[in-house]
Amino acid sequence: MNSVRLQRDVVKAEALRLGFSHCGLAPAEEVDKAFMRHYEQWLSEGRQAGMHYMERYLALRRDPRLLLPGARTVVSLAMSYNPGTEPTQPALAWYAQGRDYHDVLRQRLQILLQVLGLEGRICVDTAPVMEKYWAWRCGLGWIGRHTQLVVPREGSAFFLAELLLTQESDHYDTPLYSRPYHEGCGRCRCCIEACPTLALSDEGIDARRCLSYLTIEHRGPLPQETCRHLSECFYGCDRCMRACPHLSHEATPVEDFIPSDELLSMSPADWLRLTPLQYQSLFRGSAVKRAKYEGLMRNIQANRK
Repeated sequence: MNSVRLQRDVVKAEALRLGFSHCGLAPAEEVDKAFMRHYEQWLSEGRQAGMHYMERYLALRRDPRLLLPGARTVVSLAMSYNPGTEPTQPALAWYAQGRDYHDVLRQRLQILLQVLGLEGRICVDTAPVMEKYWAWRCGLGWIGRHTQLVVPREGSAFFLAELLLTQESDHYDTPLYSRPYHEGCGRCRCCIEACPTLALSDEGIDARRCLSYLTIEHRGPLPQETCRHLSECFYGCDRCMRACPHLSHEATPVEDFIPSDELLSMSPADWLRLTPLQYQSLFRGSAVKRAKYEGLMRNIQANRK
């Protein structure tokens, strides 16, 4: 075990210098039992739809120390992808309009470890980590009724990542609220009311109805009800996030997340004529590649129905 203590303020200062919007530290320990019961109940009801990977490695999700033996600290980081008032491509969810966030965040976290002279495990949406829980635990915000992290007065247009480190910190952060869920939302239900498919409720999200799940993760034909609600956006859906009163108009300073002129210029007619070569050009190094060309064309054509 490394006996040298982390300096929390130094870690935060370097994270901000590298483009992260928020950073917090918490002791590596078991996830709150009530939180895990809620998660496991959600799984048992099948509300994860076809995302069966969420059912795996529950022991690792419950305790990050199993992911990195000797882990003493979890660092939670958030990086904005909010376009503010800048132009966007209405056909795609905001998060998918720039470079693939997995690559951007991982590269910057590797630099952060090098600058600080640390070794640890980098987690960017692929390891079995309860990332929104740890963002709450590290004091970044709370989990809203739309099940995304809400940063006070800034909203939810943030990518999340974690560092697992074997060092203890000289100081740790505390949560803004005593529980992870909803406390910062008060009585607000704007996100629930904005969802066109009724995928959201006070109990959480039902991915079987969620346009983001259906247009990105789902394989096979889209349900007819989905086609009716696609509107102009056929890859993802930001409606619940955009309805949140906390969403700010401050644009991300991270140039990697700014859409290209080529993407911005695409019209509805252009999308219908999209070829595999154009797809490769538009989405090289993009998270949209997850849906593949065939999946994107399925959505584009369904959008006409």
